[in-house]
Amino acid sequence: MNRHLKVGERIVQAEALHGGITAEMRRLTVGTRDGGTRALVLRTFVDPFFVEHAEDLLNREADVLTLLAGTGVPTPGPVAVDPTAAHCEYPSLLMTHLAGRTVFEEEGLEARVPMLARQLVAIHALRPAERPREYEAWTTADAVVPPDGADAAAWAAAADVIRKPAPSYEGRFLHRDFHPGNVLFDVPSSSPTGPRITGVVDWVQTSWGPADLDVAHCSTNLALLHGPAWGLRFPEAYEEAGGVLAAAASERLYWRLLDALAFAADAHWVARPWREAGRAELTTRTVEERLDAYVTALMDTLS
Repeated sequence: MNRHLKVGERIVQAEALHGGITAEMRRLTVGTRDGGTRALVLRTFVDPFFVEHAEDLLNREADVLTLLAGTGVPTPGPVAVDPTAAHCEYPSLLMTHLAGRTVFEEEGLEARVPMLARQLVAIHALRPAERPREYEAWTTADAVVPPDGADAAAWAAAADVIRKPAPSYEGRFLHRDFHPGNVLFDVPSSSPTGPRITGVVDWVQTSWGPADLDVAHCSTNLALLHGPAWGLRFPEAYEEAGGVLAAAASERLYWRLLDALAFAADAHWVARPWREAGRAELTTRTVEERLDAYVTALMDTLS
């Protein structure tokens, strides 16, 4: 790590950052030659599954961060990447540090949702010289296992929706994992201007695909964090911000269910960092109940 610092610099503190699901994140405080400090962020894959795929994931993220420099989308800058753990204990990516923090609390949500929508519209407006890889679906109809106590009929019907061929779509540059846990906010305690987005992080899943899929992923996360009504609200906020979604209700339903149903096996996984960040009431059971209510609401609203 020290080989990527400036002459005379040294790491004086490492602090764990909360909110990540797939990787361990640390803020590194670096002492400078003039007696000051600067901050970097180290992203490390320790889970065996992600270690196995780290070379592709971390190289892709480093390339995307380089691509996004100067686009107006606030992202970290890559400093160094060790995708095969040649120099670090685990595969890692070293990045510049962005001000702000993830925000999961209920207070201020009404103001943050339109900001999330506007930021996602800006991401989808990017037209890179080289397209990223095509999106990958994160579940299939046959892999979906409803949570205990879920509405079996609604889930069976939902699985049948994503069993059909994917609708045609106009491709967009996708973050592919856009949700409140990957967006940093500056939330001043007493400012008339309110919160503002200071960064969008975690670009390992960057893809090319339908805008609906990014909107669907943020919608599902909002539904689980804050209740199904917020999951239904986010697509409206996206369109109000100038985003364009699939014209047909059946197509919108397909993309939203393709994302939502993928959470069925991972409720325990996604809920953990939210609890660590202070949302102690978001037990696995609570998240599963919200997911069931959201899937049912989608079927009632769009089918």
